[in-house]
Amino acid sequence: MSDLFRSKTVAEARWASFENPTGAKGAGGQTNQGCKGHPFERLEAGETKVLMDVQGSGIIQRMWMTVSDRSPLMLRSLRLDMFWDGAEHSAVSAPLGDFFCAGLGRLVPFENALFSSPEGNSFNMIIPMPFRTRAVVTLTNESDSSLHHLFYDINYSLMAAEADWLYFHAYWNREKRTTLGQDYTILPSIQGTGRLLGVNIGVATDPKYAGSWWGEGEVKLFLDGDTEYPTLVGTGTEDYIGTAWGQDTFTHRYQGCLTWDKTDGSGSFYRFHIPDPIYFRADLRMTIQQIGGAPKEVIAQIAARGGRYKVITADAEGVFTRFLAEDCTKSWEDDSFGAAAWMNFLREDDFSSTAYFYLNRPDNGLPGILEVAARRDSLQHAITSEQNTRTGE
Repeated sequence: MSDLFRSKTVAEARWASFENPTGAKGAGGQTNQGCKGHPFERLEAGETKVLMDVQGSGIIQRMWMTVSDRSPLMLRSLRLDMFWDGAEHSAVSAPLGDFFCAGLGRLVPFENALFSSPEGNSFNMIIPMPFRTRAVVTLTNESDSSLHHLFYDINYSLMAAEADWLYFHAYWNREKRTTLGQDYTILPSIQGTGRLLGVNIGVATDPKYAGSWWGEGEVKLFLDGDTEYPTLVGTGTEDYIGTAWGQDTFTHRYQGCLTWDKTDGSGSFYRFHIPDPIYFRADLRMTIQQIGGAPKEVIAQIAARGGRYKVITADAEGVFTRFLAEDCTKSWEDDSFGAAAWMNFLREDDFSSTAYFYLNRPDNGLPGILEVAARRDSLQHAITSEQNTRTGE
């Protein structure tokens, strides 16, 4: 706030929108003799719109957008891409909803340090995104239906580039069913110097695990040459976002859980590493374990339903000393463990995520985004919740 009164004559403010798509000086609002004439456009099925294509150096300061169809399927079908400095591959390629913190395509009213949707019908972002020679932002409709209304504006400053500028990147991933015993990959290994900005994660739990808690998995961050074991590791999923003993909805500046449906076991949460920066000098990789927990009697019910699991610890006295999978000679089913003994177990669920980070190069070398069919497949959790929200059920 101390800089608000200082003159910034080296920076030129620009807005890109359908009223002035190039952001050119003195070129805004020319449609309809200066009256409001071009605030939105249609986005046909299969069409790509260029929202911004600017030559020179500067920083995108803010993005705002809204669309007429905000259903989970459409928000997973709209693909947002960003390219810096003429790079062949995009630095950002993510479903519109997930990118703007609407995990599983569920958009609700919220505000945090980087994103907001004041009334649950728009998308706002205030992440600084520098570019040195060119910035291109596009939106592609990969659904099979037209989008009747697309509104947006991108606010940026033109200014001379500085040596320590890093490029903004975002990586979206999804596994419809994670693999038993394998951590879910939030961010594959990236090479270079940079900073992890944060992540938002969507989870849709498998009904076979009904009655159990899904979030015992620990976040792992492998930094600068870490191989088998990470330097940074959490203590549980809800612990990572600053809560404890389960997880329900809340919105804080740097951590929160925007949606959680206790009936079907699905929702989304976020954590931003702004007050606790995570820098890397050579490489970075981020994962989260696929671990749940339940009393022994619930594990037996999961087994009866055909759920895949592997018990890894058992706690009958408040400490994990009576059973550790790697060195115990008896089974967790042993009679010495009562029906209420707490068991942590490996499991398989539907995980999706968007990781946000800065990197010292415009191309991150990561795999491309999944095809639209794989992004939308089995979104029934989100569809049901969205329909219930509309009908007030």
